[in-house]
Amino acid sequence: MSGLAPFAGERIVRSAAAMEDLGRDIGRALRAGDLVVLTGALGAGKTTLTRGVAAGMGVRGPVQSPTFVLARTHPSLIDGPPLVHVDAYRLGSAAELDDLGLDLDRSVTVVEWGRGMVDGLVDHWWEIELDREWARSAGPVPAEEDREATDPDMDDDAPRRVTVSRRS
Repeated sequence: MSGLAPFAGERIVRSAAAMEDLGRDIGRALRAGDLVVLTGALGAGKTTLTRGVAAGMGVRGPVQSPTFVLARTHPSLIDGPPLVHVDAYRLGSAAELDDLGLDLDRSVTVVEWGRGMVDGLVDHWWEIELDREWARSAGPVPAEEDREATDPDMDDDAPRRVTVSRRS
């Protein structure tokens, strides 16, 4: 099991920079075989958090949302495991995720939009839920069908509630 146990629970992240810092700390704790599922609305900060994870792991970048390629592998620059960054938004099932042939044992895998997609692929994983809706006072959130037209990174500096939990 990875060292993410100290991150379990809820915290408030107040800015994109703080989200990236949290990701950096999480990245330092991740080990080969760890699977992290990121859950949150469009613009909640999933890619921003992953950018920090990549920095903490010391992998080659740049890290950007793999929406259209489904998965990107970022090799380690410091003799650690690679980071596999997956966007499961366009996938219809866990079987389609499995068909990508990801090396879940020898890499750290971060799956955006992965809730309900990793059940059965592994026995245990970490879920990180990013929630900005409780703090937003601005207009409506774009519908998921408008996702391509919107920047996938954190789209404002409103605070986020980040909840880290172990799943099985």
